[in-house]
Amino acid sequence: MQFEISPEELAKAKVPHELFLTNLVGNHILWFVASLGIFSSFWQPIAMVPVMSLLILGYTLLRARRERSGSSWYVMCQWQIVARRSRVFLGVLVLFSMISLLGWIGYSYLGMKKVAVFAVIGGVGLLPTLVSVLVLIVMESDAMHQAAQGKLSAENYKRFPNPAVVLVAGDVEGDVSEADAG
Repeated sequence: MQFEISPEELAKAKVPHELFLTNLVGNHILWFVASLGIFSSFWQPIAMVPVMSLLILGYTLLRARRERSGSSWYVMCQWQIVARRSRVFLGVLVLFSMISLLGWIGYSYLGMKKVAVFAVIGGVGLLPTLVSVLVLIVMESDAMHQAAQGKLSAENYKRFPNPAVVLVAGDVEGDVSEADAG
């Protein structure tokens, strides 16, 4: 569904998506890969990846809660979409942390070989995390494009209805169009 949204609101609606994509691409991919190159000499740059990610995710969740009562309807909806995905990503990061902790416990206290621990952490923890990052990048890129065009899925409109907004294309009652990715 496409709505009539002012250009200022469209610009503000892209901000949460840009922030989330910056965390995923800039922090979890670019900074992480760059810091791996110097990990043997300095461990601090790689430790900044989860710290920055948690700060950005925390800010996103707090801002989304604040936007529920203070912003325009369309901008609020975009923050809620990003907050929902941030919670999913936070869950993925917690799961990866738990698997890493179990790997460390297995190596330190249960006598597991280093290769076995790396296989568990890499195969069971890191691979699903990387796949989640890539899927979220694709979803957020599409959501940012739709936010810039004034589109919102029927599901999100039903979650946050606003009868005062002007509908340009799509049916509020049941039309689930291409804008459903949000």
